[in-house]
Amino acid sequence: MGIAAFEDRAPDAPHVTPYDERHHLTYWRLLDAAEEKADWREAVRIIFGIDPAAEPERARTVYDSHLSRARWMCEAGYRHYLRP
Repeated sequence: MGIAAFEDRAPDAPHVTPYDERHHLTYWRLLDAAEEKADWREAVRIIFGIDPAAEPERARTVYDSHLSRARWMCEAGYRHYLRP
């Protein structure tokens, strides 16, 4: 199973998007890494395949944006899956 193509910034919509649907596993991986207090640079390298030494700004943007969206999914976005 390959990694789904990702944008540098996760969506900021007030609803679950097709992008979120494609990246729910990515979000879980980010949340697990954050819970384990993994270094963000290691997480972005493993999860997104971005070298934070070569692209520090992009790596940080990708990491922060997607982790924020993962947290939103846990706090609000999950309601989408509870609807009949």
